[in-house]
Amino acid sequence: MLEIERKFLVYSEDFIQQATSNQIIAQGYLNSHPERTVRIRIAGERGIITIKGKGNASGTTRFEWETEIALSDAIPLLKLCEPGVIHKKRYNIPAGKHVFEVDVFEAENQGLILAEIELTDENESFDKPEWLGKEVTGDERYYNAYLSRNPFKNWS
Repeated sequence: MLEIERKFLVYSEDFIQQATSNQIIAQGYLNSHPERTVRIRIAGERGIITIKGKGNASGTTRFEWETEIALSDAIPLLKLCEPGVIHKKRYNIPAGKHVFEVDVFEAENQGLILAEIELTDENESFDKPEWLGKEVTGDERYYNAYLSRNPFKNWS
């Protein structure tokens, strides 16, 4: 139940032509405490609940438990979430033996594009596409829970 993930800024939409799929995502937080988050997500026609723990010192590894729930349950749960529902379009881009998930944020976080890659080990090597920007792993400002409370449009 550990998630090992690295996160990067993306400065252009050059990745879009490499995408093998995409989907619209809305997600909110029933709990956005820094020690633990409880997230409700609607991804396409799927409902998902996720519980995440606090990351390690590098921000690369943290506890994650996730399961699919009925869309008919996810819709009212999303309405119960704290203010600041995140809206984004996610693109899946293969890179070597991995897949980058690139989120193009909308609404309050428009202008922000983040790429994430899940690894099996913190030191695992991976192909870095040319469109990949600065690494922001461990920078809590780029966590979705933070963005729900402090939208990108309000950053100076």
